[in-house]
Amino acid sequence: MDSHNHDKLTIEAVKKAAPSVVSIVISKYLPKFKSISPAPFFNPFFFGDVEEGQKQKVSVGGGSGIIVHPDGLILTNKHVVFDQDAEYTVITIDGEEHQAKVLSRDPINDVAVIKINTKGLTAVRLGNSSKLELGQTVIAIGNALGMFSNTVSKGIISGLSRSISAALGTDGAMEHLRGVLQTDVAINQGNSGGPLINLDGEVVGINTAIIAGAQNIGFSIPINWAKQDLEDIIKYGRIVKPFIGLQYVMLNKNLKKQYDLPTDCGALVVRDHTPGAVAVVPNSPAEKAGIKENDIVLELNGEKLTDKVDFSDTLQKCKVGDEVQLTVLRKDQHLKLKAVLEERK
Repeated sequence: MDSHNHDKLTIEAVKKAAPSVVSIVISKYLPKFKSISPAPFFNPFFFGDVEEGQKQKVSVGGGSGIIVHPDGLILTNKHVVFDQDAEYTVITIDGEEHQAKVLSRDPINDVAVIKINTKGLTAVRLGNSSKLELGQTVIAIGNALGMFSNTVSKGIISGLSRSISAALGTDGAMEHLRGVLQTDVAINQGNSGGPLINLDGEVVGINTAIIAGAQNIGFSIPINWAKQDLEDIIKYGRIVKPFIGLQYVMLNKNLKKQYDLPTDCGALVVRDHTPGAVAVVPNSPAEKAGIKENDIVLELNGEKLTDKVDFSDTLQKCKVGDEVQLTVLRKDQHLKLKAVLEERK
């Protein structure tokens, strides 16, 4: 394909998707300070009085989002709308501002769905992210703080199914993302939560800006992960995810050697390094089933867990209320345990 044609395709694709890209502005009410009058003597601790009860709305950040339903459903990153005490305003491509309500923050993936009260919006077309190929051209569109209207950057898919860990917010909470798409498209805070599109103008991923200072490494969450969330929301008004209540790490040959473990596959039940972390959530289905820290879950419903078959992916095939069979290795004994999956709160 000559470059002229390729450019034409890019321009057409952006035209299709751009009307569905929104800007999300995060605001908080912060105490309002009186102006500082020159004090007769210098007091290093005096920075002006806080006026009683006076607060002002201050913009503290932003990102992008994607209109996925004409009635105001918008897909974005969970880390863009992570703060439960903040207010979120959506600015559409025509400059209209709307208050947004967070309907759901996905417990596992960096995906959230928010809603604005309006109808007749232009919803984007969702593509199929499992059909993506290495080297395929993709385009990221963002609407950074509603100021630059849409920013567009183009690149290729440079890796499929990468695993990364990312910091969420400022309190050191970690987000572990598996199976994400890697691109060489420039992704920054402004287009985080916005769409990664193919040359047909369909959304194949949600851009997620999390690795600070990593030049030309962009990550996107495959759109197929979010499709299930959207179907749930349209059907039930919330995301319905099965929950077992374990923190784990998938084992491989390196970890087996490093920690002198009896097996190189399965999910080792272990807490991560975040403050207050637990390996087995109290009162969770896992605890009720009798799973303990340092157990290794070898099979879920007879399916062997390996570094190719992730525990979480296998769990997502189950439904809330299902009874699952777990084969667990504890020291040198194999246990068969049963857990009833609950809805993720």
